[in-house]
Amino acid sequence: MTEKVATHTPVRNQYTNRELSWLQFNARVLQEANDKKLPLIERLRFLGIFSNNLDEFFKVRYATIKRIVEARKTGRSFLGGISAKYLLEEITHTVIEQQANSLKILSNIQKELRKENIFIIDETEITPTQSKFISEYFVSHVSPAMMTIMIGEVEEFPSLRDSAAYLAITMVMSKEDDTFEAKNNYALIEIPRTIDRFVVLPQEGDKQYVIILDDLIRHCLHNIFSIFKYESISAHMIKITRDAELDIDSDLSRSFIEKISKSVKNRSTGDPVRFVYDKSIDKKTLEFLLNKMEIDKTDSLIPGGRYHNRRDYMNFPRLGRPDLQYESKEPLPIPGLSLQGSLFEKIVEKDYLLHAPYQTFMYVVKFLREAALDPKVKSIKITIYRLAEVSHIASSLINAKKNGKDVTVQIELQARFDEEANIKYAELLQSEDVRLIFGVKGLKVHCKTCLIERLENGKLVRYGILSTGNFNESTARLYTDYTLFTADQRICKEINKVFDFFEVNYQVKKYRHLIVSPHYTRNALYHLIDNEIKNKKAGLPSGIKLKLNSLSDYKMVDKLYEASRAGVKIKMIVRGICCLIPGVKGMSENIEAISIVGKYLEHPRLFIFENAGNTKVYISSADLMGRNLDNRVEITCPIYDEDIKKEILENFEIGWSDNVKARVFDIKMNNAYRKNSKPPVRSQFKMYNYYLNKLEVN
Repeated sequence: MTEKVATHTPVRNQYTNRELSWLQFNARVLQEANDKKLPLIERLRFLGIFSNNLDEFFKVRYATIKRIVEARKTGRSFLGGISAKYLLEEITHTVIEQQANSLKILSNIQKELRKENIFIIDETEITPTQSKFISEYFVSHVSPAMMTIMIGEVEEFPSLRDSAAYLAITMVMSKEDDTFEAKNNYALIEIPRTIDRFVVLPQEGDKQYVIILDDLIRHCLHNIFSIFKYESISAHMIKITRDAELDIDSDLSRSFIEKISKSVKNRSTGDPVRFVYDKSIDKKTLEFLLNKMEIDKTDSLIPGGRYHNRRDYMNFPRLGRPDLQYESKEPLPIPGLSLQGSLFEKIVEKDYLLHAPYQTFMYVVKFLREAALDPKVKSIKITIYRLAEVSHIASSLINAKKNGKDVTVQIELQARFDEEANIKYAELLQSEDVRLIFGVKGLKVHCKTCLIERLENGKLVRYGILSTGNFNESTARLYTDYTLFTADQRICKEINKVFDFFEVNYQVKKYRHLIVSPHYTRNALYHLIDNEIKNKKAGLPSGIKLKLNSLSDYKMVDKLYEASRAGVKIKMIVRGICCLIPGVKGMSENIEAISIVGKYLEHPRLFIFENAGNTKVYISSADLMGRNLDNRVEITCPIYDEDIKKEILENFEIGWSDNVKARVFDIKMNNAYRKNSKPPVRSQFKMYNYYLNKLEVN
């Protein structure tokens, strides 16, 4: 199948830059924090998500652009037509605005919390009773975990840990103290990561008090620096973000686990890409720090507020106030599929679809637990990208091995920011003699699949799982994802081919049903889009519906533009990056796109093609990004079961009908909420009711 790309002349503003589109996604997260209809503690958590997202953005994407600048390249083709230097400036400008907005939002939330008798206090508001509690808490919990570094006199400035928060201490020394030549003495206190950032103080009547660990330490500064003679002392927070790119050495004597482990450790000393500081810091102190850390103009300097690492708000204490949080919804069972009986006996009869978190992820755990115990099961093969911190998946695999099953685990050690967790699990599985595969050279294995071989009446029968998300119990409570359980031997045979490719990856397999990256996905999708163009021209039913996390591949954008110009109607639900600009006359007037940001993180990938009335539906692990199409192992799976196909199509329409949490993509890039005269539809809430109704019908 030859690659087909639109051949029209590019127009100005043909694409939205990937990085700027991502920042607009994070602005949507910030919109959630600013939504007064949301419970207050949930709004704080969205502030935490906003901050955490920004940290990862600077570690990865900003660092990449910075390397392009330092290599004295423009990066225009890679960046969608704008220069890398301009982009760095635009990112910094946008982030400064967003950070300022986030501080206003935080201030407003704190005012609302006070109306609920919840007070987040600082060191200036502590009562004598609270001071006694804090002093005792500091001595017993904080002081032993705290790292304090005197930097006023040291020749070599210490290397600051990536994304750790530090209090920069300035002591104006007393004239009586001749120990130091300089008028000022400086120190750094690293905020301990092993202690909760929010310390809940004893309740007073119906009033609840919380102090941030930073302010608790500020209250105890005189205790920490009592040996020094100073006239005044102040503390301002700083944070440095480092390039998170892994530099994997070529030492042949080291195992792959050792190489990744060493590279992850080296990440903490990577080049700085962002320096965030309290904007009220003394200018001389700031200059002292910048000089000592050798931070230059290509690093992003972000003047911020009093507190950094606001990602910790994701774990703000519950305070026994369920009324200030989302209503808890118990995950539902899949109709007709009981967790009490054998899943194999049911799945052999028909396919089943799990839609987390609306339905319980325990079906995946049960599937593996049953396989671990079933004497008929001979082998288990599974891909692992991100596991939960305490993983029942890993336990089930070890259990299966102990019961004599042949267990093969393809584990991706380079799953960004989960490398350490995956190394830990790889070592655990290896110690239990589970057979590990560490991927394919030059490719990340991002597909989520499991294959179980079972001996039934002397014949080997395969059972498979294909998922849009990770085999992770924790994220399955927060991320929406599809997982297909199937005994369709057409599908299972080809899942086995994928595992064969892991073993012998110089042989490219052929597939009739699955669409597998990196060899087939791009051209297969081009072919499916071309088919819709052909049907439109022939007067047959045509149309494309996509649900994605990100759309950033410019060639794929061009192909969708080509379909739009041919008159094919395209509907897209894209959570994050969208480099395509919908609704532009002569380019994309037949394309509509929305983003839904709400209670859950939208994570499934769906490809739906009208196909002249015989609709084709696919679930996938792949976004429409260059990395997923060309540089990763991904699986896109057709849905053959008509009931499941109908369910997915109905799900898409529920999402498309959202007019509460849906934002519209357009050339303005202003994250405008979708407005219409229809009754309010909050799709994630409606989706739960959809599955509740299915249970009642059954």
